[in-house]
Amino acid sequence: MAWIFLLFAGVLEIVWAFSMKQSNGFTRLWPSVITLVAMIASFGLLAAAMRTLPLGTAYTIWTGIGAVGAFIVGVVFLGEHLSLMRIAAAVLIVSGLVLMKLSSSS
Repeated sequence: MAWIFLLFAGVLEIVWAFSMKQSNGFTRLWPSVITLVAMIASFGLLAAAMRTLPLGTAYTIWTGIGAVGAFIVGVVFLGEHLSLMRIAAAVLIVSGLVLMKLSSSS
């Protein structure tokens, strides 16, 4: 169950990062509200996952899902620049996440 909590926490991290961008520095109400609600839910699920998972594993996977997910959302929905180097960086992050998961005993 901890891994499911962690996955949803990572997805909510993507949601709050995207909505924070849409909030224009917290000057737009609804994107700001979505940001805060998604942050609280993401942190709550991360905390629940950390009851079972090691700190290093949980935090690394959570931030990795958020980083790669935000990168993908930025490219797909916001038209951010896509280059071979940025793709390679995302692949390296995902590789690190896989290794972290494989090395975890929980």
